[in-house]
Amino acid sequence: MAMIGFCGLVCEECPAYIGTQNQDRSLLEETARRWSSPEHEIQPEDILCDGCRSVGKRLNRFCSECSPRLCGLERGVKNCGLCPEYPCKRLQELWDVIRAPEARRLLDRIRAGRG
Repeated sequence: MAMIGFCGLVCEECPAYIGTQNQDRSLLEETARRWSSPEHEIQPEDILCDGCRSVGKRLNRFCSECSPRLCGLERGVKNCGLCPEYPCKRLQELWDVIRAPEARRLLDRIRAGRG
């Protein structure tokens, strides 16, 4: 079973997760370059990750600060699709930033009992 992040992204499809799990330094370097901007340079060490739902393990900096993740951990849900308040403002704000419509579609399917 796939590790589905609170927001609906699938961890096993994330290059940061894949690079970390496979100890693939070149993938981590390439991902850090792609995710960097002129205002904010990302280092490979910033994106080491053992998955969104992991606690006490390596977590990429973006996920460690993720409002839906922190809320989901506090509420004790496996992902936001299982939360009584789904979809909420903080989740919509994240989706607006990550531009990953597949994440919402996956959580919608989970919510409907088809995920």
